[in-house]
Amino acid sequence: MYQIDFQKPIHVHFIGIGGISMSGLAEILLSKRFPVSGSDSKASELTRHLEQLGARVLIGQSAANISDDTELIVYTAAISADNPEFREAKRRELPMLTRAQFLGQLMKNYRTPINIAGTHGKTTTTSMVSEILIHAGCDPTLSVGGILKSIGGNLRIGHSEYFVAEACEYTNSYHSFFPRISLILNIEEDHMDFFKDIHDIRASFRTFMELLPEDGALIINGTIDNVGELTDGLACPVIRYGDDASCDYYPADIRYDEMGRGSYTLHHRLADGTEETAEVALGVVGRHNIYNSMAAIALADHLGIGREHTLAALRAFTGTDRRFEKKGEIGGITILDDYAHHPTEIRATLTAAQHYPHKKIWCVFQPHTYTRTKAFLDEFADALSLADAVILTDIYAAREQNTIGITSRDLLAKLEKKKCETHYFSYFDDIENYLLLHALPGDVIITMGAGDVVQIGEHLLGR
Repeated sequence: MYQIDFQKPIHVHFIGIGGISMSGLAEILLSKRFPVSGSDSKASELTRHLEQLGARVLIGQSAANISDDTELIVYTAAISADNPEFREAKRRELPMLTRAQFLGQLMKNYRTPINIAGTHGKTTTTSMVSEILIHAGCDPTLSVGGILKSIGGNLRIGHSEYFVAEACEYTNSYHSFFPRISLILNIEEDHMDFFKDIHDIRASFRTFMELLPEDGALIINGTIDNVGELTDGLACPVIRYGDDASCDYYPADIRYDEMGRGSYTLHHRLADGTEETAEVALGVVGRHNIYNSMAAIALADHLGIGREHTLAALRAFTGTDRRFEKKGEIGGITILDDYAHHPTEIRATLTAAQHYPHKKIWCVFQPHTYTRTKAFLDEFADALSLADAVILTDIYAAREQNTIGITSRDLLAKLEKKKCETHYFSYFDDIENYLLLHALPGDVIITMGAGDVVQIGEHLLGR
């Protein structure tokens, strides 16, 4: 595999430069005075930001985008072998690295790379960890899978030993990483277009855990099924958080304020068998974020960060874009947006919404990928039925073709059997018009999904 020397700038071309992770990697190279170019299917705030920093961004992908002075290609897992730029790079026999391989090599430049992994909650927990490190004056480098308001984007370039990044299991990309500390939030079935079954997924996570050195640490959710089977025999210490005193960290007296923000009494079991407690108040909603915050606290404790910094940062953290994000109000109706696209995430978001002020909860859901919709059809129906009313859009295809004959009408039929108020529209305009006619003051509308469903709420608000 090609090894990049980050002290010797070369011209790097990114195929898919507008992605949330790829754009951050490109920005890091620009900060090190590397010539950077890249292409994407459409312009965005991220690509415009890169252009302002000096990158050459091309909209649309073609062989002509690979210039004669290109010395390295970085590409995402979504790029297929028939992509014209990929083909041209192969024809020219240029060095090529996947995004994950490149990110893994970048981690080697830091003494304490920290990876946040799991089926759900990576972006929020990475953001919590980021806020704690910043608040404590640790000056970290951060690569977040969403827009974090406090850093004005998805990337922060620091000058310390700490590098924090999300670690995604899809295509086993995190096996290319070099973490010293890893957080694993949960392990469930997802990405079934790549993994064979849950056993395959668990084996993948075990391989990821084995990347940790003896002087590192694994922080893991102790409620994961048969968690000991996954962690037994690891070279590094294992720190567990979860529901009860069998874990090193666990919550008690969980409660919510009038806006659904959680607080709890944290119990921390010390090495000598005694316990210490602390009162934790969060600026984000939902029981799932109580567990995310415990993972972040365990990490901060392991790093020796003062608890006062940790608790203050968690109180101040109000979330990242597209995670139970309040977009605004119109006519007394509150519009929220959430990235949830897996049944567990949907259930967590709609359960959190029950604690949020509302008369009726409308969930506008855009299924994400055909394979995920097919694999979890019953689970989607169960989770969505927690809303008072569900409006379905067409499936967002992302990287897939519909070769399995699944549509949103299949999910509609499942929801109707549950006697759940459900509607389906092919066009966003029709959804917006329906909501304008039927949603009432005091109602909450949650646009939900990993595609472009966020546009519905933004259009309603006149953006």
